[in-house]
Amino acid sequence: MDVHQVFFNYRGEELRYSFVSHLIDAFERHGIDFFVDKYEQRGKDLKNLFARIEESKIALAIFSTRYAESSWCMDELVKMKKLADQRKLQIIPIFYKVSARDVRKQTGEFGENFWTLAKASSGDQIKKWKEALESVSDKMGLSLKDKSSEADFVKEIVKEVKRVIGAIKLEEEEENNLEEKGESLRIAFSMHDCVSIIINC
Repeated sequence: MDVHQVFFNYRGEELRYSFVSHLIDAFERHGIDFFVDKYEQRGKDLKNLFARIEESKIALAIFSTRYAESSWCMDELVKMKKLADQRKLQIIPIFYKVSARDVRKQTGEFGENFWTLAKASSGDQIKKWKEALESVSDKMGLSLKDKSSEADFVKEIVKEVKRVIGAIKLEEEEENNLEEKGESLRIAFSMHDCVSIIINC
């Protein structure tokens, strides 16, 4: 498993055989490791998908008009927000023919679908979903308008994912270097203590 795996969070019924399939093809061509749940089986244990999210360093939250129809998508988003708050996951919001404002405020067609789902959900669930939508949609993301080129948009996403992977690798290298320096200092101090003991004896 690649430590820089990218997790896809999206509404399968709406995007699986269109936009997401093009994105998967582009990721494969560019050698980007990813996990995508192709089936979204009802009744399947969400813990399996939560484990995949935890294994990933990056998550794409692909918001579309029908995204908020799915409690599955919303529960994944809550998990993603929790990991992002712990600095264990980088989320890239993708707004596919939906505005960031509608996602953040739960308005427009996106909002209608959200509130329809909310009617059959608990107050605690709704609160967590709203917090996740507001937090994630507030991040710098990428947007596709109605009459824009999907091919160019896919290229833009690939470029951004590669940039984030590069930044994560650089950060990890810096952390490793600091750990190595810390270990070297610890060894040096230990040796100094040993020499001091010998001299004193």
